Amino acid sequence: MYDKDFLQKLKSEKEKWEENYKKLKERDQKFVTDSGIDVKPLYTPLDVKGNYMEKIGFPGEPPYTRGVYPSMYRGRLWTMRLFSGHGTPEWV
Repeated sequence: MYDKDFLQKLKSEKEKWEENYKKLKERDQKFVTDSGIDVKPLYTPLDVKGNYMEKIGFPGEPPYTRGVYPSMYRGRLWTMRLFSGHGTPEWV
């Protein structure tokens, strides 16, 4: 689904994002699924298939499907932003 150039650019952008992420403090908590599988701070098409950038994006960046902070909710608990202008389900 993704061409080689796109995946290379994504890898480069992910590395930049990871550098910024390392500067942020996570809550002292282990992030796992109910099945005990570790949850990484970021998943991209390098990890999964599908049109990631259009519908999901990076944490802290539009369309904000992964949270409004680059560290998502690992650095702080989520806040209710139902009416704060981040977009509607139709917009995403």
